[in-house]
Amino acid sequence: MPRSLPASCACLPPPSADERRFALHAYRALLSEVNLTPKPGLVDRDNNGAHRDMHIGHFYRSARAIGVWLPRFIRQGRQDAALPADRVLARLRPLGLACENQMFRATGGVNTHKGSVFALGLLCCAFGRLPPSGRTPAALCAEVAAICRGLTARELRRNNAGQTAGQRLYRRYGLGGARGEAEAGFPLVLHGALPRYLRRLRQGDDAQSALQDCLLWLMAHNDDTNVAARGGMEGLRWLQQRASQLLAQGGAGGSEGNARLRRFDAECIARHLSPGGSADLLMVTWLLAQMPPAASQE
Repeated sequence: MPRSLPASCACLPPPSADERRFALHAYRALLSEVNLTPKPGLVDRDNNGAHRDMHIGHFYRSARAIGVWLPRFIRQGRQDAALPADRVLARLRPLGLACENQMFRATGGVNTHKGSVFALGLLCCAFGRLPPSGRTPAALCAEVAAICRGLTARELRRNNAGQTAGQRLYRRYGLGGARGEAEAGFPLVLHGALPRYLRRLRQGDDAQSALQDCLLWLMAHNDDTNVAARGGMEGLRWLQQRASQLLAQGGAGGSEGNARLRRFDAECIARHLSPGGSADLLMVTWLLAQMPPAASQE
C-alpha cells in the first residue's frame, strides 16, 4: 500500500467534511451489505452462501483494505475535476488496480469485492469531481455515466478477447454486466432500488428488511453476470423469476418474509447461484441513501 499520496496531489486542499463523510459511508456500504442476513446465495452472518472459497472473515478483511483507498478515489476526482470526463477513467485505472491488489493481499487471493471497488471507486471519483452544491444521487450517477461513456463498446464489443468472465458473457449472451450498468448511470439503483428503499424507510420499516426487499427487487431485474457465469441464462432467468415471486408474496417483511428468504437462500445454494452483481448494486443503493435528505431521490 502506498504510504503517501503522489506529489501531484500535494497542492490540493485537505478533504472537506463532506468528502470524509462520503468515503466513510462508502466503506460502511461494504459492511452493510455483508452483514445483511439472510441474503440468498450470498455470504452473510449465517453461512457462506453458494461460495466454497470465502467466508465472512474474508469480507471484513477486504472491506478494511478497500476502505483505506476510498478517500484516494475522491482525491483523484478532485485532482481531475477540470479534465473532460472521457479522460478520467484511464487516470483512475491505476488506483483501482492498486486497490484491487490490496484486496487480494488481504484475502489471500480471494475475489470478494472486485465489482464493489469498480462501483464505489467510480462514485467516489465522481463525488470529488462535482462541486459541493451539485452532489446529488442523480448527478453522481450521471457523472459516472460520463466517465464510463463508450466503455462497453471498447471492452466488450470491439476489443473482446474473451479473456475475462465479463467479456465471455457479453460475447455469448450480450450481458453488459458492471460496465454496462455504470455506463448507463446505475439506472436500476437510481430509478428502482433507491426510491424503493427510501419509501420503505418512510413507511416505518426497519433498515434490514428494507434492504432485503431491495435486494430481491435487484435480483428480479438485474441481468447479473455473476449468476449467468455460474448457471447460464437458465439459472439467471430462474433466479429473476423466483425473486419476483417472493416480492409478489410480500417480499422480505416480517417472520414470513424472513422464512421466504431462508428458503430462497437454500435454493440458491443448491443451484450454486450467487447474485454478486446485485449485491454490488445494493451497496450503491445504501451509499446514495446516506446523502442528505434534500439530495436524495424520493
